Amino acid sequence: MRMRIVLTGIVLGLLVACTTSPTGRRQLIVVSDTEVNTMGLAAFEQMKANDKLSTDATKRNAVNCIVKDLVAQLPSQWQGYDWEAQVFAIDSANAFALPGGKVGVNTGLFKVATNQDQLAAVIGHEIGHVIARHSNERLSQSVLAEAGTSLVGAYVGRNASPDQVKQVVALLGAGTQVGVLLPYSRLHESEADRIGQELMAKAGFDPREAAALWEGMIRASSGSATPPRLLSTHPDPIQRARVLAENAPNLMPVYQAARAAGRTPRCS
Repeated sequence: MRMRIVLTGIVLGLLVACTTSPTGRRQLIVVSDTEVNTMGLAAFEQMKANDKLSTDATKRNAVNCIVKDLVAQLPSQWQGYDWEAQVFAIDSANAFALPGGKVGVNTGLFKVATNQDQLAAVIGHEIGHVIARHSNERLSQSVLAEAGTSLVGAYVGRNASPDQVKQVVALLGAGTQVGVLLPYSRLHESEADRIGQELMAKAGFDPREAAALWEGMIRASSGSATPPRLLSTHPDPIQRARVLAENAPNLMPVYQAARAAGRTPRCS
């Protein structure tokens, strides 16, 4: 009976859960924003409690400045979130954004992102995952695979086991922080690249630096026993850098208009 109720709920959800991503792609989502935001907020609190936060005021200020400038260019429904950014004292080059408006950046990213524009490229990409509801999609796929129904329910109800917590946090997009590698799909990565590069241009960050960031990631991995963590969670960095470089000229008018309007980030 319980499974029948669950399946009925899923079927009803399918009838109303077709949404459209910022790139115009139709999405099938059966996990609500409220549920996934609750998970994101809980996961972020756990990370702050369990992982060491950076005491470097310069890095913290830079990340908060970039997040503030990027969020100011989001559609109004996303600006209303309680956005929060934290810098974690973790040496791997990585960043993430969780549903509910929570952004995490590892100190190791500053070794590869050499200026504010490159850092904005990474953060914009991660925020792109949030506003495209990629976590909702991944959790919805888990629910539709049946096993995820109890997983989501347990987490929302705060009755999840440590392993379930790791699974959910990985599905939300911060898997490398908890030791579970669940990369986003190539489709999600491409969408986040497109959204993030446009977002950074609107905020007055140079969109050409998105490609430069990935080129830097590739150089940092050359001959290294421990390549940047972002390379292990993002597919085909050479192709990604190429596409971002090709798209940058199309966004230069957006970037120049932002600058002309006075959006000149000073987050270094």
